[in-house]
Amino acid sequence: QVQLVESGGGLVQAGGSLRLSCAASGRTFSSYAMGWFRQAPGKEREFVAAISRTGGTTYYADSVKGRFAISRDNAKNTVYLQMNSLKPEDTAVYYCAAKSSTTGNMDVRRYDYWGQGTQATVSS
Repeated sequence: QVQLVESGGGLVQAGGSLRLSCAASGRTFSSYAMGWFRQAPGKEREFVAAISRTGGTTYYADSVKGRFAISRDNAKNTVYLQMNSLKPEDTAVYYCAAKSSTTGNMDVRRYDYWGQGTQATVSS
């Protein structure tokens, strides 16, 4: 089992940056592909970014491509989401998630473990 704890959210002005972190428990972190999702009020949870077990492959939603970067440090059991050029529409609760399967990186249903989320608010 994996426990995930996100941090790094906050309030930032449009055009600013935030770096989210997700710390995982357990010694099998490198066995899981990791993803970031977000959920705005009244909306469904949506895919943001994902990274393979080794970190060699990344995936992004079109809405964040070129602005966000996902990375991981398997030695520290941590995955990151660097968010630059933030827009008000990026405001949401951001969740990290882990999955053991190798497919469905963008599919919320494929993820086995979830963190509690961290709020990111972008003011205009």
